[in-house]
Amino acid sequence: MPKDTRDAVDDMTDPAVAATGRRAVLYRMALPDHLCPSGQKARWLLERQGFEVDDRLFRTRAQVDAFKESQGVATTPQIWIEGERVGGYTDLCERLTGWDPNATTYRPVIYLFAVAAATALALSIGVLGAVGWQTLGWFVGISMILLGMQKLRDVEGFATMFLNYDVLARRWVPYAYVYPWIETGAGILMTGMLLTWLAAPAALIVSAIGAWSVFKAVYLEGRTLKCACVGGNSNVPLGFVSLTENLMMMGMAVTMLVLLAI
Repeated sequence: MPKDTRDAVDDMTDPAVAATGRRAVLYRMALPDHLCPSGQKARWLLERQGFEVDDRLFRTRAQVDAFKESQGVATTPQIWIEGERVGGYTDLCERLTGWDPNATTYRPVIYLFAVAAATALALSIGVLGAVGWQTLGWFVGISMILLGMQKLRDVEGFATMFLNYDVLARRWVPYAYVYPWIETGAGILMTGMLLTWLAAPAALIVSAIGAWSVFKAVYLEGRTLKCACVGGNSNVPLGFVSLTENLMMMGMAVTMLVLLAI
C-alpha cells in the first residue's frame, strides 16, 4: 500500500487545510466489494499532473454515507487542491486539463475512419498482396459497418438526433430506426461483394437522401446541429463529416452498379 494511502477515519485533518501547494486530498471508496474506478482515475490524473496525493479511503458504506452528509455532496470521489474542494473526477478533469464534456469534436469520426483504413490496408496486403482500388472499396464498406454499429449501439439516441435533420425520417419516423440496419447490412454485403443488386441500390438511396438532408439543414438553412453519424449523444457537429459519409456511400454504390452492368 502506498505510504500516502490510509483509511479516511485515520486522518481527520481538514482537507482544505491539508491541500496546499502541490499536495491534493482525495477521498474515495475502497470497500471489500467495490474499488471505485473514478477514484482510481482521479489518483492517476493527480499524480500525472505532479500532485502528491493524500489518499483517504473509505472502507465501509457507513463511512461513505457519513462523509457525504458532512460535506453535503452526493457522490465520491471528492478531491481538494489548492485549499478548495474541486468536486469529483469529471470536475477534476475540467480543472486540470480543460476538458469540456459539451465541446464539439471530430475525434470519434477520426478514430473510426482510421480503424477502417487500417483494416482495409491489412486486408489488401494480407489477401491481395498489394494496395489497389479494392482497398478503397473495403475502406468504404468497413466504414459503413462501423458507422452502422455506432448507430445500433443506441438506436433511440440516434433516432432522436437523426429526426432533427433527415428529410425522410421527419416525414416517416420508422425510417430513423431502419436506417442503421440498412447502412450496416449494405456495408457488409458491399465489403464481401455479395448481392450487389440489393446492397448498391439500398446504399445509393439512403446516402442520396442523407446527403440532401445534411446539405439542406447546414448549407441552405444554416442550422447548427449535432451529427448522428456516430450514433446518439455524440458531440460531432453536423456538416462536412456527415456529408462525406453519405458521398462515400453514394460513390461506392454507383461504382458497384456500374461494375454490375458491365
